[in-house]
Amino acid sequence: QERGALRCHEHTSKLDRWLLTDKQIELVKMAGFGYLRLIPSMSLDNPLISALVERWRKETNTFHMTVGEMAITLEDVAYLLGLRIDGDPVIGVTYTTCESVCKEYLGKVPDTGYISGGMVKLSWLKEVFSVCPEDASMEDIVHHTRAYLLYLVGSTIFSTTTGNKVPVMYLPLFENFDVAGRYAWGAAALSFLYRALGNASLKSQCTISGCLTLLQCWSYYHLNVGRPKLHHDPIHECFPFVLRWKGKHSGPTSNRDVSFYRKALDSLKPSDVDWCPYANASHTVIPETILSQLILGRSKTMLICFDKAERHLPDRCLRQFGLPQTIPRDVERWERKTRGVDGGVDLKSKMDVELAEWSDRHFRIVEGDEDFDEAEYMNWFSRITRQVIGRPMPISSEFHRMSSALRDIAHLADTLPTYGMDELQLQSVTRISYIAHECLRDHGAGMQQKAAAAFDCEDKKTMVRGKEKVRRSTSSGGSSATLKRRRKDD
Repeated sequence: QERGALRCHEHTSKLDRWLLTDKQIELVKMAGFGYLRLIPSMSLDNPLISALVERWRKETNTFHMTVGEMAITLEDVAYLLGLRIDGDPVIGVTYTTCESVCKEYLGKVPDTGYISGGMVKLSWLKEVFSVCPEDASMEDIVHHTRAYLLYLVGSTIFSTTTGNKVPVMYLPLFENFDVAGRYAWGAAALSFLYRALGNASLKSQCTISGCLTLLQCWSYYHLNVGRPKLHHDPIHECFPFVLRWKGKHSGPTSNRDVSFYRKALDSLKPSDVDWCPYANASHTVIPETILSQLILGRSKTMLICFDKAERHLPDRCLRQFGLPQTIPRDVERWERKTRGVDGGVDLKSKMDVELAEWSDRHFRIVEGDEDFDEAEYMNWFSRITRQVIGRPMPISSEFHRMSSALRDIAHLADTLPTYGMDELQLQSVTRISYIAHECLRDHGAGMQQKAAAAFDCEDKKTMVRGKEKVRRSTSSGGSSATLKRRRKDD
């Protein structure tokens, strides 16, 4: 069943309206978000994201492509977003109310209309804290900077499907900016995105959140599918590498719906994949702190973002690290926990196993096998997955082919010479003719009902959306002629 494109939730359009002072920028860099704040708002390609979600398998946290498994890894996060992928896990206390936390860390309490449980609206943060006075005290500067950081993570790496809200549980992590800079924010962002991809892959879902800029730019780097053209030379001239797609332009995209991208991914060839897109990157533009952490891209570990603990499985996409792909081991099952409902719950006490696995991350670096034949891997992969997502033939084509076959059967039965047939044979021919004509009548009636339902649905959508252009066109003679042609075609 076709569910169409997902609604993509990212709230980056107003990030550039925050006016940060030099002191605030210094504190933001200290907290580990100096590069994330440079990433501009990008236009999301909802159909492309939706087609990628269809290929996500939450059992392995990988995309199952025709060429094998691929994944967004910690290495991608470091290169694309410039966030730390090593450090302390992002975890702490959950809250069901906002007032006391906002008062302590922001110095202000939002009105009841701006809060919902343990979440606060991004609009309130922007209205109150987006401009820091020039003569502000150090305490006010700290409050304004914490509000910006909460807005930044709530609109990018931790965006939710609840609208423009962000949980206040991240605020205590910004109490000390130097300590905040030691957290593995990149690992937390990837854990959050993994969970969002897993949720969106369920047929009952119609939305997706998380850092979708990361997902889309990862696709641009690795897959020659929907990749836009660039205004500039496509070398890595700036960091983080997401900025490569700033100022991009592309050809017409009106025909690029989910079916377009689904078909492109179904026919993906090895030549359409860039397994190591950062191989020629100049290390002069990459900070040393990022370079020293890249080895964790091959760490088979647990990624943690509060209650969201997700497995990072680079052994299933070794070609992204320039290594031959071997047959991976079965994935060890893990429990996907949900946030505690009680206020003041410290999740560290509930996730000791996951935290222990993260603490061993440096001892879990996977290696490749140079002597392994990748053809053996592809034979194994083709047996354990579904490589083609779309219909081999559109259902409309199947319907027309069936109708054409029924008409041929009815014509043959009606024109078949009956001379010399016995009574049983005559009955059989008559029966075949009757069944074929009945089926054709049923198909015709069914199509008329579907057409009527479709027109009725269109009328309702027109009234709800209130598009004057649509109203005018349905009342004009040209539209009536169009409807008549459609009915005749049906």
